Amino acid sequence: MYVQTVPRDLDVLHVIAEPTRRRILDEVRGGERSVTELVDAVGVHQPGVSRHLKVLRDAGLVEVRRDAQRRLYRLRAEPLRDLDEWLEPYRAELAGRLDSLERHLDRTARPISPKPISPKEQPR
Repeated sequence: MYVQTVPRDLDVLHVIAEPTRRRILDEVRGGERSVTELVDAVGVHQPGVSRHLKVLRDAGLVEVRRDAQRRLYRLRAEPLRDLDEWLEPYRAELAGRLDSLERHLDRTARPISPKPISPKEQPR
């Protein structure tokens, strides 16, 4: 039986594919946030935010710190850096294609002459 392991970067990609989790990450990017602050910012009920935070924590994307009765969450950027490194060859490929398209358009595009302005459209 053949079993393929999924690279950690792809686990992170799967986790951040969910829009609510991305919104939570956007919120904690600016600093620590409590669950209550995240509920208000994201617009999801507390149990839903807590479930998403558990997934983000299990993926290593957020850390939690206790402050008396509150739990404060903050971003852990390392897994995103790993994903960024994995994506780099794809960005380079896309940039190369866009550069090629730009060169093609520069070679083949004809200049567009401005449309003459009718007397009705003349500024007064």
